[in-house]
Parts: sequence; C-alpha cells; structure tokens
Amino acid sequence: MHIFIKMKKDIKQIIQVPEEVEMELKGNVIKFKGKEGELKRILNLGKIKISNKGKEITLECKNATKNEKRTINTFTAHINNMMQGVQKKFEYKLKIVFSHFPISVDIKGTDVIIKNFLGEKIERRTTIPKEVEIDAGKEIIIIRGIDKELTGQASANFEKATKIRNKDRRVFQDGIFLISKNGRAIWCQNF
Repeated sequence: MHIFIKMKKDIKQIIQVPEEVEMELKGNVIKFKGKEGELKRILNLGKIKISNKGKEITLECKNATKNEKRTINTFTAHINNMMQGVQKKFEYKLKIVFSHFPISVDIKGTDVIIKNFLGEKIERRTTIPKEVEIDAGKEIIIIRGIDKELTGQASANFEKATKIRNKDRRVFQDGIFLISKNGRAIWCQNF
C-alpha cells in the first residue's frame, strides 16, 4: 500500500506598483490608472488573499497546493501586464504577405474586411475589440492597446482570418502574419 502525502507551503508574492500608476483594490476587483488609460479586472481568488499597503500588492495563501501556486503566479502576471499597459501601450505589428494577388485590408469600426485574398471573390471578415487602435497600411498593420489580451486577440483574429486550409503551405504562403510584439521581432524572414 502506497501513501501519498501532499506537501503544502505558505506562499506570499509581493508586487511593487510604480509611482506613476494609481491603484485601487476593492474585494477581488483591482483597478489601475495611468497616463495611457484605465484597466479593471475581477480576480477569482478562492483561498488566495489579496491586500495592498501603500504601493505594494500582496498575494498570499496559507497551505497552498500546486494549483494555488500556479494561480498566484498567473494573477501576478496579469497584474504586471495591467501596470505595464497603463504606462505604455502594447504594440503588435503584422505583415501583409502576398505573391500574386494583392491583398487589401479595409477597417470600418470594429469590422475588418480582407479583399482579394488568394484571388477569392468572397471577402474574408473578422472583428476587432473596440479598445484596440489599428493603423493599416499597404504592407504593415500596427495594433496598439493597453490591454495585452485584447491586443493579442486582435492580432490573432487577423492571422485566423487569412488561414489557408486544404492547400500546401509551402506553395500558398499568402496571409497576414505577426512579425513583432512590443518591438521584439517574432518572425524573421526576408520580407
């Protein structure tokens, strides 16, 4: 007979809030305000306790399991992303790539229309969140926003709209692809 004993520890994570960022914590709702805007998020805490003292946010859990440790690390990442976003907007760059049929991108409000993709007569459509700014040029699309998740989702929507199915990707290389996140190159090929 095997006896498994789960080891539990007390976990405490302290996050420093920058001076230029205002923070408000009410229960499990956390709000940040900076020069770029304001973000609010509801955290499903469970056994995890969140508190603030001055410019410090403390996440802690007594007798934490591995899942609670993961949850604390996830909340820490979300909070850091929110603080970073209200100070400086996240920026994603996408490249419009075509070999024969020139692709055109029209943005009308939250709707995006992609025309002439692979010579198709039917337009491909996608939507973008209202909180995200988009600058679409002939070759480069720049997406900016204070919420990292919405900005990333907007760029993923462009890639998903131009996904090619049932054709050889080595031959049909057209599409809209992510090339940079916050100034860091993602995909390096000779474009």
